[in-house]
Amino acid sequence: MSAIARLLPFIVGLALMLAAPARAQTAKVAFVLVNDIYQMSEQKMPDGKARGGFARLAAAVKAERAKGPVIFAHAGDTLSPSLMSGFDRGAHIITLTNMVAPDAFVPGNHEFDFGKATFLQRMAEATFPRYAANLRGPDGAPLPGFEDRAIVTIGGVRIGITGATYDDTARASSPEDLKFASTVETAKTQAGALRREGADFVVAIIHADRRQDYELFGSRTVDLILSGHDHDLFVNFDERGAMVESSYDGHFVTVIEATIDVVERDGKREMKWWPQIRIIDTATVTPDPQVAAAVAAYEQDFTREIDVPLGTTAVELDSRNVTVRTGEAAVGNLIADAMRASARADVAIMNGGGIRSGKVYAPGTTLTRRDILAEMPFNNRMVTIEVSGNDLRRAIENGLALLPNASGRFPQVSGITVEADLKRPPGSRVVAIKVGALPLDNDKLYRLATNDFMARGGDGYGMLRDAKQLLPVDDSPLLANEIMVYLRRIGAVRSGIEGRMILR
Repeated sequence: MSAIARLLPFIVGLALMLAAPARAQTAKVAFVLVNDIYQMSEQKMPDGKARGGFARLAAAVKAERAKGPVIFAHAGDTLSPSLMSGFDRGAHIITLTNMVAPDAFVPGNHEFDFGKATFLQRMAEATFPRYAANLRGPDGAPLPGFEDRAIVTIGGVRIGITGATYDDTARASSPEDLKFASTVETAKTQAGALRREGADFVVAIIHADRRQDYELFGSRTVDLILSGHDHDLFVNFDERGAMVESSYDGHFVTVIEATIDVVERDGKREMKWWPQIRIIDTATVTPDPQVAAAVAAYEQDFTREIDVPLGTTAVELDSRNVTVRTGEAAVGNLIADAMRASARADVAIMNGGGIRSGKVYAPGTTLTRRDILAEMPFNNRMVTIEVSGNDLRRAIENGLALLPNASGRFPQVSGITVEADLKRPPGSRVVAIKVGALPLDNDKLYRLATNDFMARGGDGYGMLRDAKQLLPVDDSPLLANEIMVYLRRIGAVRSGIEGRMILR
């Protein structure tokens, strides 16, 4: 037999191998994202339409799941803040989220607002998968019930999922001794591990600010970023990767319909994908009746809950306009103390005009949630900012500028004592300020708790407008909630008028 004849079977086999088509798989999967959903009920928006809430979210997700494979992701921030969460520490939120059942949940910074024990309790009550690859216990071990990453297979395509929470949570909330590694670096590391484990397509669900989103996006380590924290409706796709965020409170839901093609040649898998991105305006969604009924039941409970006692007052509290707008008031001290304690701030300032009930509470009065809501009717958020001593002085000067006339800008304070001479011209009335026991340092940065109205420059507090915010306003806690939590903790109000504001 000739040499060619002997080689012919091998040549034919090789030709058949080369001619054989590469193996291909295609997955069509919809990634559905919600983030930063605090309010259980729909809300009336400026255009007159109702949006958001868990019943509309549930209906939107159910409709998407009926169409085909879905990975529904929740990018965190939900246990707080809301008035109802101030009462039950987010228990109703977990129940409602269980009814919607995300396929992947990543905690946001607000999951830790009630402390470590409550966070762990609520997460243990969850029936949905939880991811937080950068979150560890004080011993460095993963938390119970949390995963770092996973791979799911749809249409033969291996989809890798990882999640990371906000790495600045220790500053923004109250996680106590829980440990947070870098959000971005952790997501990159987990993406690499998923690739090595065979993932064709990698999704990172993160609770992160926009700078971090872009940093991860630019690394090209993940294909799709599903983000929360910034509260905006955001979509970016550059023909290689995509990142999205879905506003807040379920007003909008983002759907990324991905067609993912994988071709395997010589044992190597090559992936291409293309998204069709849809924005669901939940004003167009009919609320899911089962979830709507659960929300309605909670709303009824909430109505009963607002008459629940929080504590008592051992001193008279006077919230009449003439009291809170002209001088130090015991009720103003209570509110400012609650703000400073909640924010772990050096100083707190509350404008007297934001205290609204116009009521006198005699010593021995039991204070209820209804009382606090009556005093704080504007749904303000408590904002924590950094200000220089010089700007803090300017803020106090502004608060005293219209005296002796009553004005809403009058400052009710905590953490400082002020001496002022009202015979001096406005703007130069402050004689001395102490922060704690020390004189104010004009060049030092102080942590100041205030309300969002003042932080925007309201009531003439323009010197606060450009201060560094330690949390975005929309991400900051509700002021009324913080006062309720504080009052429940102290039990009895014993601080009367203490000489925090000495006016001559």
